[in-house]
Amino acid sequence: MTLTEELIPTERRLLFNKLADRLETAYNLSRKVVSFQANKDEPVYRWFKYKEGFSSALVKYFLTEYSIEPGKLLDPFAGTGTTLFAGQELGWQTYGIELLPVGVFVMRTREALNGIDTDKFVATTKEIWIELARMDEYDIHIKHITITNDAFPDETEVLLNKYLTYCSTVRDEKIQTVLRFAAFSVLEEISYTRKDGQYLRWDYRSKRNLPGKPFDIGKIYPLEEALKRKLSQIISDISGNATDSLFAQFAEQPSMRHPAHITEGSCLEVLPAFEDKFFDFIITSPPYCNRYDYTRTYALELVFLGQDSNQVRNLRQSMLSCTVENKEKREYLSQLYTSIGRHESFEEVMGAYASCAAMTEVNAILDELNMLNKLNNNNIPRMVKNYFLELCFVIYEMARITISGGYCVMVNDNVRYGGEEIPVDLILSEFAEIFGFHINKIFVLPKGKGNSSQQMGNYGRTEVRKCVYVWQKR
Repeated sequence: MTLTEELIPTERRLLFNKLADRLETAYNLSRKVVSFQANKDEPVYRWFKYKEGFSSALVKYFLTEYSIEPGKLLDPFAGTGTTLFAGQELGWQTYGIELLPVGVFVMRTREALNGIDTDKFVATTKEIWIELARMDEYDIHIKHITITNDAFPDETEVLLNKYLTYCSTVRDEKIQTVLRFAAFSVLEEISYTRKDGQYLRWDYRSKRNLPGKPFDIGKIYPLEEALKRKLSQIISDISGNATDSLFAQFAEQPSMRHPAHITEGSCLEVLPAFEDKFFDFIITSPPYCNRYDYTRTYALELVFLGQDSNQVRNLRQSMLSCTVENKEKREYLSQLYTSIGRHESFEEVMGAYASCAAMTEVNAILDELNMLNKLNNNNIPRMVKNYFLELCFVIYEMARITISGGYCVMVNDNVRYGGEEIPVDLILSEFAEIFGFHINKIFVLPKGKGNSSQQMGNYGRTEVRKCVYVWQKR
């Protein structure tokens, strides 16, 4: 008898039965709303494609539906700031924590747009090409890492370095930020690369020796053409009539809204620094347990922002364990909590993790599948184990810093490895219940997420749940 057979009925089934009455199909929550797609007509998102995260409409829906008046709002995995800026529009004091410099730069850009001198910005954009034509030397050079070497045509790289050098001479920090953002947002279309899942795919015209069938990304735009188009788009969007423009919010006086508090770093380190019961509401979406490595997907943007090989490597290890390359953080977390005089909190979280029978079952089954060579990477069990352990710490801290009666809304997908579904929604909700949240609802999207083509071939076409959890602090 195998381990899997011995565990029928499974702990996952028992947990499902326990929480079944909290699961509710949410026909009003489409995949468009619970993703980036509904943001396409919003500032910044319209200019830069960032496919991770959810929509402003989702944030506004839950804030309006579950709160009487604005208070303090947190997103510990802030991404490009959807929670912060949607909450800001409704009068909330917003706080965001984000580790990836890509998201932080997008948020800084959005903050820079508040109160920017549009006329001065337009005048500056008219000077750019005259100044670049005069420039023989430049001080700023994009320093590539291995996975971005030769990403641009030579003439494009030279002009991009000149443009960045020019930007550094612009004294108005808001205008400088938006000018840099314009180039940041066209990196893909001026390069030989395209984002493909969690990797960069390379065009056949690049200098790289590429195996397999040649890949043609179509037109590779000259930097001047791409930048002029992007700057025209930005100018058009921020110069509209304040009564009918999609971007009318930027015509408001900055004093009319609370500034967004943006902290660059890991929420594993930042959350323990907040005082108890500080926030009224949390809306977030952590990286999914799906092996996506955002340091590779956004490699071009990271080198543009000055990240070198060591910094990118450190970023990868500092992120929540959602790739097979992530190392265990248990000792790091033990030292962290000891250093702030809260080792008993570390032990409490470890105890809660160990007490979750469904989690123990998942770990045991993945270990067994690994021994039977039924996983396509032998680090998957470690990744899954550490992903849930780290989120256990995050949920513990979120419960500690949420007021009684306050809410936490989390977006996440279930996953499947080796044919075994991992009920992310149920396990994380059990952690939340242990730490003092009441599981209000687990809203299930009408259409789930299909498994990979590889798993489909081995285990058939099945869907896993895509959910939005609503927890209320007791």
